[in-house]
Amino acid sequence: MPARTNLPKICIALGFAEPEQLLEHARHEVESGEYFLEFRLDYLPNPALGAGVIRDFLAEHPDATVLATCRRHQNQGKYNGSIEEQIRILELAVDAGAKAVDVEIESAESAAARLDKLQSRSQLIISYHNYEATPSVEHIHRRMMKISAAAYKIVTTARKPSDNQRILALARTHSRDSLIVLAMGEIGFPTRVLSPAFGGIYTYAAPNAAEGTAAGQVSARQLRNLYRIDKFSKAAKIYGVIADPVRHSISPAVHNRAFQARRIDSVYLPFLVHPPQLKDFLVLADKLPIAGFSVTIPHKQKLLRYLDTIDPLTRRIGAVNTVWKKAGKWRGTNTDAAGVTVPLAKKLKLAKSTVLLVGNGGAARGAAFALTEAGAKLSIVGRNPDRVRALAKICGAEPVMKDQLEGRNWDALVHATPLGMFPHVNECFFDGHIPADLVFDMVYNPLETQLVQRALDQKKTIVPGIQMFLEQAAAQFELWTGEAAPRSVMEKAAMEALGH
Repeated sequence: MPARTNLPKICIALGFAEPEQLLEHARHEVESGEYFLEFRLDYLPNPALGAGVIRDFLAEHPDATVLATCRRHQNQGKYNGSIEEQIRILELAVDAGAKAVDVEIESAESAAARLDKLQSRSQLIISYHNYEATPSVEHIHRRMMKISAAAYKIVTTARKPSDNQRILALARTHSRDSLIVLAMGEIGFPTRVLSPAFGGIYTYAAPNAAEGTAAGQVSARQLRNLYRIDKFSKAAKIYGVIADPVRHSISPAVHNRAFQARRIDSVYLPFLVHPPQLKDFLVLADKLPIAGFSVTIPHKQKLLRYLDTIDPLTRRIGAVNTVWKKAGKWRGTNTDAAGVTVPLAKKLKLAKSTVLLVGNGGAARGAAFALTEAGAKLSIVGRNPDRVRALAKICGAEPVMKDQLEGRNWDALVHATPLGMFPHVNECFFDGHIPADLVFDMVYNPLETQLVQRALDQKKTIVPGIQMFLEQAAAQFELWTGEAAPRSVMEKAAMEALGH
């Protein structure tokens, strides 16, 4: 490939079934500032027609770089022809002006003699794809290096968090070999952001106005504007949020904008971590390395067992939402507590106020201890009576069953369950009357949950969940960076991420 300084960090993968569509979307990408485009010719019913599209496109935009690919169906592509025909189509693409071609390793090994002609007139990329898992990447690398090429692309599928570290480590270890490395799937998303910083030549993105060609792709606009892929350095600190699901989280938007506002060389990523994979995630966190991370559903309680140090309040709460590494040890705390009391204290005097807490999970535990420490007279209700009684007992609160709510009223209600959270936006703990004058819903996505809508209809005072989110996020930022959180910037980023 050309020198890295001359090659953009993002390649837009374009796969469309009609030549006109391909050309139209290529034009759109150039208009949005993207000049490095992969034309997936195998998506066309007649891939040979792709050469004409390349020629027309480059006549309009000679400064653009086109990478031509015609992947065979045996290798998860869409082309059904022979290897000889595949190479011929790529030769036509080079004739039309494509500066680079992608040939999968299986075709390259079977047609080594045909590669010389391609390589003499274009930049040859040999690619390996595994759509099932991430096998021994060192073995794959050795296999690839037996064939002369300008660059080598190794793309696997992440099945567990540590797969990310293994694929990124390959780029760092063999940075002289001109590698492009990625792990597909939502678990592998961090590799799409981090691979250039770890030594990869470039990463792949979906078109800004269409779906991508591989699982886990996001638009170039997101990579540039949200994750600032062109801004953070190889020495950048890595932070993130672990959750399942994690796609809905607005934390990356908020923290990345905060890093940008304070000119901090860091990046914040979403990490999809399934419940059985917590220990594996910490393997990734140690080796990547990750400097700190937010913790949310469903990991707030179970993660405690893997931490080296926990502050006394967090230990009593039995749930953690903030983790960082110091002196080689993982430390945990719970900033959710301030996230509950600070917004509520602006609306009422918590000492001796009556508060009904809805929930019995990690978020509810943090709220329960924060409220009782603030002097509130606390009652707890939830969907699991045994867990409600257990939580009430350890924090000195009154357990209440749902059928006991009728006829009672509290000064404030704090909702700390996932009910109403995106994508289950139509769920609500209360079917009718809400037994409190002030309603604080800790769910922030959507901003106006079913509970909030019903509370407004009943003329209640509202504390939106976004206030709690911002308070706990600001506390995390200050703990991680030692700098004052840019609160107005974080609030604006949160509202934009929520579509407001």
